[in-house]
Amino acid sequence: MASAVLAKALEPFDFGNTADTIRSIPQDLFAELCEQIIQHLCGKIPGVNTVELCQRFRTAGIELNVGDLAKVVNVVSFLFSTAAKNNVSAEELSANLSSTVNVLPKHAIQVIRHIWNEQGKSISVSEEARNMATVGQLIDIQWKLGMAVSSDSCRSLKYPYVTMTLKVAEPSGQITSKSFEMTMPQFQNFFRQFKEMASVLETV
Repeated sequence: MASAVLAKALEPFDFGNTADTIRSIPQDLFAELCEQIIQHLCGKIPGVNTVELCQRFRTAGIELNVGDLAKVVNVVSFLFSTAAKNNVSAEELSANLSSTVNVLPKHAIQVIRHIWNEQGKSISVSEEARNMATVGQLIDIQWKLGMAVSSDSCRSLKYPYVTMTLKVAEPSGQITSKSFEMTMPQFQNFFRQFKEMASVLETV
């Protein structure tokens, strides 16, 4: 019964060019990617760092861009989430992928089956609730103070500014970094709002 439900869920799913991307990833690197996705779905890590993984893939001679790798993460997350919701075994998952989704390479199906067999049962029911989340999770904040020393219109322009980088785990499981600059008045306003939030939290 679970197998039939899974087959129906996979039927309309089109892997498109993502299957070609998966085909280009060696088995060991694809296994590492699947491992991270499972850990995210289990709540052990906040997300999959596609930028970091992309750099590692390039070091290994695999030319992938972050966008394509993000699509792979979404596809595999969908497979694991669907399998978890329908409580299917590793054998059922493998059989359905082989018959229903014949565009996936054999080595990828073997990896998915192995990872699911080893860790699939550890995906908790809270995974479904996490999928419904519409906001990301802040992982890290980095900042640095800079000094603007010149510009096209002014030879001796000197004013301080703050550059901030926020690392965020998106609801999809991907980790992204957002950087922005603030002038000192903007930073002071930013800091004042943080102080207000802190004082409100102390009353809770």
